[in-house]
Amino acid sequence: MQLTDRIAETIEPALAAMGYEIVRVQLGGGRRSPTLQIMCDRLDGQGLTLDDCAEISRLASAVLDVEDPIAGEYTLEVSSPGLDRPLTRPKDFDRFAGCEARIELSLPVDGRKRFRGVLRGLEGETVLLETGDGPCRLALPDIEKARLIPARGPGAPGAPGTGARGQRARTNA
Repeated sequence: MQLTDRIAETIEPALAAMGYEIVRVQLGGGRRSPTLQIMCDRLDGQGLTLDDCAEISRLASAVLDVEDPIAGEYTLEVSSPGLDRPLTRPKDFDRFAGCEARIELSLPVDGRKRFRGVLRGLEGETVLLETGDGPCRLALPDIEKARLIPARGPGAPGAPGTGARGQRARTNA
């Protein structure tokens, strides 16, 4: 099991009890100044606020201080998925059906590894995507990266002038 999976497994019960779920855990920054990034959603479907990020940061810090999965000092970053959120769980492909997404595969399909189109959901282990070239069926295990493409236009979330951005709290652990 990878370190990030162990970290997610360690903090997930405490976060769930507080009404949050993990979208993604990443460890980056190298050995000298590692950064642990925890991306979360609210279980009630509401948008994550800066106060939520601060609460998650305090909770995760307390749990990780006890379990101590990372040797030495590191920086903890907690954020919302934002408008260009990564699609990391099978349920994300159903939840965001009808939204535009960019998907990168580990293995080519019809000579391509990168796809862009409108999500049409999940059928078993297959992501359905409507591209400009027609419908595509992409094997979920072959997806390396997937993220939403924010809607642009007057009044759309994330459109210029709306002020909609992902929230982030950063602490040194």
